[in-house]
Amino acid sequence: MSSVIPVAMGLTLKEYADYLAVEKGLSSNTLEAYERDLTYLLEQLGQRGVSSCAEVTEAALLGVLSALRRARRASSTVARMIVSWRGFFQFLVREGMIPSDPTEHLEGPSVPRKLPRVLSEQEIESLLKAPDTTDVLGIRERAMLELMYATGLRVSEVVNLNVQDILPGVPLLRTMGKGSKERMVPYGSHATHWIQRYLRDVRQTLTAKHQSEQALFVNHHGGRLTRQGCWKLIKKLAVVAGVGLGLTPHTLRHSFATHLLEHGADLRVVQEMLGHADIATTQIYTHVSRTHIKKVYDNAHPRAKRKGGS
Repeated sequence: MSSVIPVAMGLTLKEYADYLAVEKGLSSNTLEAYERDLTYLLEQLGQRGVSSCAEVTEAALLGVLSALRRARRASSTVARMIVSWRGFFQFLVREGMIPSDPTEHLEGPSVPRKLPRVLSEQEIESLLKAPDTTDVLGIRERAMLELMYATGLRVSEVVNLNVQDILPGVPLLRTMGKGSKERMVPYGSHATHWIQRYLRDVRQTLTAKHQSEQALFVNHHGGRLTRQGCWKLIKKLAVVAGVGLGLTPHTLRHSFATHLLEHGADLRVVQEMLGHADIATTQIYTHVSRTHIKKVYDNAHPRAKRKGGS
């Protein structure tokens, strides 16, 4: 932790980080993001003569926001920082460390919500067929892609799957999502076929020297596939499939949710499968779906676009 942060504030930040890790079960990446935002805040407050969290006022926070604006930080970055700050001070109020929340009336910049990129069903078909399934690694890649599109799992959830998480005799898997919350997710016949083929014909070959490995998806050395490894594979296969640059594992998750809603799935069911705590997070896919429907209508209906006449 930076020496610029006053000691008392640094200790308080450590307590909050421990709370997020132990009680909220946040991932290491999320914890690092919170600590980065809060470290910046406490450093700035320390430079302004604030030595404890109990001394923090709304005016002091507005001064930090002014510094962010002068530094031309992106609106999305500032908005994210305010969320981090608010969570921190709300924790301090609950724990009785400070009498009131100085972020209560703090307003951040409005950030237009970007719609996630979604592949069409035809593009998904191209991506799923991109692996060379005459090769053992190609079978692994096909099984992984089929499962990701069939379940909408996050990349971290995919690489953390163990063989025993694929329930025997039923197309369901068990995954541990954000906040260490377990959920059961179904998958269809295509994913079942490729997962069974991978387990039967490929995985034992790859793990010949690592027979104690529990991971479902393994690399060519027989160890657990990493997030970075999964990311690289999908980028490579996207190029092979001709579905454009910049594709990420999360694009498959977005496509999974959007295609379910386009085919009539209930929003609450999609929320459960995605593991979203708040249905508002899932609702963005209804906007994507409506955008898609409008685009299809404009392209397909003979009188969708006004070309003049009476």
